[in-house]
Amino acid sequence: MSIQINRSWQMGGFGLSKLSQVEGKVPEPGPHDLLVRTKAVSLNYKDKMIVDGVLIPDLAFPFVPTSDAVGEVVAVGSAVSRFQAGQRVLGQVIADWPDGDAPPVLHKHTLGSSLSGVLSHHVIFGEDAAVLAPPSLGDIDAATLPIAALTAWFAMAEATRPVPGQTVLIQGTGGVSLFALQFAKAFGLRPIVTSSSDEKLGRAKKLGAWQVINYRTQPAWDEAARELTNGLGVNHVLEMVGGDNARRSLNALAADGRLSIIGLLGSMELSFPIIPIMRNRITVQGLSVGHRRAFERMNQAIEALAIKPVIDKVFGFDEVPQALQHLEKGPFGKIVVTTT
Repeated sequence: MSIQINRSWQMGGFGLSKLSQVEGKVPEPGPHDLLVRTKAVSLNYKDKMIVDGVLIPDLAFPFVPTSDAVGEVVAVGSAVSRFQAGQRVLGQVIADWPDGDAPPVLHKHTLGSSLSGVLSHHVIFGEDAAVLAPPSLGDIDAATLPIAALTAWFAMAEATRPVPGQTVLIQGTGGVSLFALQFAKAFGLRPIVTSSSDEKLGRAKKLGAWQVINYRTQPAWDEAARELTNGLGVNHVLEMVGGDNARRSLNALAADGRLSIIGLLGSMELSFPIIPIMRNRITVQGLSVGHRRAFERMNQAIEALAIKPVIDKVFGFDEVPQALQHLEKGPFGKIVVTTT
């Protein structure tokens, strides 16, 4: 192999001050592995939580963070049959979930948490934990798909089936939310987007939001959502905040509605009454990304629907600390780090 040195960002402890670049050997693929030269890595809010020690307090060091990367296959193991050198691939975040029901221990093999992450020039993907990147997307766009897009897709198209004309309330304008907005528009749904920024809500309208609600000027946003639906409530809420926010999400739902628990930007616990769930036959479901087959279906849909990810800002590989800090600013869309 011509390249002998592999550069990575590595955590030596918790906090940005303990994050540093290191050099090591380029890993060698096992019989069923792909060696991938990464091109771009996208960041998720959970990555900052891991670096800060909030999400996995017993993490073992040293550790390479982040989970979402696109790259080119530069070598394959002797038993690999699904891929070949030169193809552009994305890693499946939950590496042992190819299809169907989730594995008994869901996050036993997850990139960037229980498995080493991808903030590196070269990474190893198991051939059964990789998918082809959509041809229509460049590297910066494709890198955003493994968590944000797949979570939104799973919420909108796998955990339930979209029914044109139904209403979905999408909280915020981060990566998952904007993918959900784009999918909702493509499926013929009526998306309502909430944010504290009129500027961001204006941009959401341009992306296809049916209605928008500023929850800072309308703190009773659940009642505002009901008014927009003639008092009936929305059919589906994507809960991104947690805590007491879930109480309003529940109140915004119509009978037989669905509450998808996705984010924890405000709290790592939920607070809402039980009686309305029973009385209105509400389905409450926690979502954690999705399986590889859904990833493949989503990529096909992205091609067919000509969906383009929304990118907030792109950073260079030497700017990883700044990129992680930028997550705290509430980006409109995704933050991406290039690795070339």
